[in-house]
Amino acid sequence: MNSLNHQDTKTPRLYEPVEVNQDLLGKQIVDCAFQVHKELGPGLLENIYEEAFTCELKDRNIVFEQQKPISIRYKNHELATSYRLDLLIEGQIIVELKCVDRLLPVHEAQILTYLRLRKLRLGYLINFNTPLIKDGIKRKVL
Repeated sequence: MNSLNHQDTKTPRLYEPVEVNQDLLGKQIVDCAFQVHKELGPGLLENIYEEAFTCELKDRNIVFEQQKPISIRYKNHELATSYRLDLLIEGQIIVELKCVDRLLPVHEAQILTYLRLRKLRLGYLINFNTPLIKDGIKRKVL
C-alpha cells in the first residue's frame, strides 16, 4: 500500500506572487543588503547594519519607518506591551535585521508573526553575520 501524506500531494511553490510594485521594492531591499554587506562585511553589531541599511534606503529615496512601535491586540484588549519592527518599508514590507551565527526557526516565526499582526504579505529577514549575504536573506510571503 502506498502511503501518501498531505505534503506529498502539494505542488511545491518556488515563487510566492506579490504585487509588482512590492516585488520591485523587494529587489531594492535585497540590493541595499548586498551594498551594506559588501562595504562592511560580517561581524559588526546589528544596530550598525541597521544604520547603514537606512543610509542605503535614503540614498534611493525609499520611504521607511525605523524601530516602529506596533501595538498588539488580544481579543478586545490593547496590550500595554508592544513590539518594534526594525524597518517598515513604504508601509508595506517588513524588514527584520539580525547579526547572528545562523538564522533559527524562531527568527522566521518572528517575521511571519509580524506580517500576520500587521496584515502585510511581504517581509525580509536579513542576517548580516554571514560570509555571503545571499545566504543570510530570507524572503517571507503570507
